[in-house]
Amino acid sequence: MSAQSDALYAHLATGCTTVCHRWLVERADGQRFGFTDHDRDIVIDGVSYRADASLTAQALQQTTGMAVDNTEAIGALSSLSITTIDISAGRFDRAVVTAWVVNWQDLTARTCLFRGTIGEITQVDGIFRAELRGLTDALNQPQGRTYQRSCGAILGDARCGVDLMTPEYAFEFEADAVANTTFMLQGAGAFADRWFERGTLVVLSGDAAGLTALIKVDELGAGGRRVVLWEGLAIALRPGDRVRITAGCDRLIDTCRVKFSNISSFRGFPHIPGEDWLASYPVSSMSNTGGSRNPGAA
Repeated sequence: MSAQSDALYAHLATGCTTVCHRWLVERADGQRFGFTDHDRDIVIDGVSYRADASLTAQALQQTTGMAVDNTEAIGALSSLSITTIDISAGRFDRAVVTAWVVNWQDLTARTCLFRGTIGEITQVDGIFRAELRGLTDALNQPQGRTYQRSCGAILGDARCGVDLMTPEYAFEFEADAVANTTFMLQGAGAFADRWFERGTLVVLSGDAAGLTALIKVDELGAGGRRVVLWEGLAIALRPGDRVRITAGCDRLIDTCRVKFSNISSFRGFPHIPGEDWLASYPVSSMSNTGGSRNPGAA
């Protein structure tokens, strides 16, 4: 145990305690939020923990072994801290949460109770409930490689190796109208029809900065390029907001070779037999070599 924990336990042993809880929420975009159930704000390590945020936490379930520690945080939505817009936009998804017990008369006496990430968040009548998942939750994620005909890499990641920031695969523009689902683009005619389908839209500036969405339709017509998202952005774009769209990939070997010239990094198994081949039977009038391109397969 650390000296800070020893000091807190010594304080608890006196029987007359002055302790409170504090929570630090760290989002992926670098924003940090501090909360406490004390009746006054406290400042620790340069972070202000607000007492007026109405945040509470239920009992923490902690276990030995590999089971996931879990709890739940409950609080009121506030325009100064956690807002319904930020929750809807996914800005608190997978945010890191750390909880301590601290002696508010001696802030150096404290111990960490929980560290994990935010899971599912629900909102009802101005109140949010956030599921908190312990560090061992990451061990519940599927591991290993899947044997499939399509590529198992994500376009642009380290295994793929394609640089999506090059002018060949990305296009930036400024929104010219309020929109969150369909966009009409001018000046993107150099890209082939459907070039950006299955790609990603990223908002670079404005209130919606940092939001991403998947592209469902990319049609090149006489009136310009029409881009439609699978789901609308949680915060609508405003005129002048900067946006970037990147090329999409259907993860097939021909697309990897022709569109991206990246066949050496293809992570699929295009010749693996499918279910039709497994259910095929010999036909005397056709070749029955058993190869992956067996014309006799039913």
